Amino acid sequence: MTTNPAEPPQHPGEHGAPVQPVCARHPDRPTGLTCVRCGRPACPECLREASVGYQCVDCVNEGQRTQRRPTTVAGSRSLRRRMIAVPVLIVINVGVFVLTAVQAKSITNNTASDAFEKGALFPALVDTGEWWRLVTSGFLHFGSLGGYGPVHLIFNMFALYVLGRDLEPLLGWARFSAVYLLALLGGSAAVMLFSSPYTFAAGASGAIFGLFGGIAVVAYRLKLSLTPVLSLLAVNIFLSVALPGISLAAHLGGLVTGAIATAGIVYAPRERRNLVQGGVVVLVFLLVVALIVVRIGTLDCTKAAFDSAFCTN
Repeated sequence: MTTNPAEPPQHPGEHGAPVQPVCARHPDRPTGLTCVRCGRPACPECLREASVGYQCVDCVNEGQRTQRRPTTVAGSRSLRRRMIAVPVLIVINVGVFVLTAVQAKSITNNTASDAFEKGALFPALVDTGEWWRLVTSGFLHFGSLGGYGPVHLIFNMFALYVLGRDLEPLLGWARFSAVYLLALLGGSAAVMLFSSPYTFAAGASGAIFGLFGGIAVVAYRLKLSLTPVLSLLAVNIFLSVALPGISLAAHLGGLVTGAIATAGIVYAPRERRNLVQGGVVVLVFLLVVALIVVRIGTLDCTKAAFDSAFCTN
């Protein structure tokens, strides 16, 4: 006696009862249900609701493997509001602030710490070869800004979270991180270009303004209303001008750099998206570094000259 392997397994009937098919995955379970895609019998446990009818788990898994996942205009598949870079950046900034406060033994006078002395942005010291200050300064925050303790840190971290929760899922954590770091560097470059060599600068505001620029570009790309973004941006620029001790150069430098980098990412053609996006990131980085190098070439600073408070400009 032979059987056709293509036929579904049968459950033997009793006392001449009709033979009932059994679940393809559970041969001990008789079922009258079938998958609308492959037609095999399946028990309720093995069926999943589909757009039309029910499909077995095997067909559902196969469909997920072959179906193209939706992506954003930047090529990100992180459609859910899951953030990776934003919490990491917040932890780093808060951790550095705690370090400066511990070193200085003060939450409001943390500039007396060794980390601030070696990491804050001094154009004159960058000219002497301390290039790391262009980046490390973006993770330092004044404890005494406004006389209200760590308000500088709190404001920047709140802005990072609010902007990042929309921008990171759309760009993806890697592209978001690239925009953030490029904007940070762009803010430092603007301080180098347009401020005194003796400027003492620190804070993540340049990178935050870069996220403002990125949000504005994305809103324009998606044809969303720009009014909320531009209104909030205008208020922050006004505060940058009105409040003492705020570096407008760093804010505008970060804003422009972040907007340019984001534009290159979201307007990259789909067929060459990764190549173009990578090229834009590298090009913006090289351009910012070139501007810094040009500025350094116009300074005549030495370590001794800085220590004696003399440097030609």
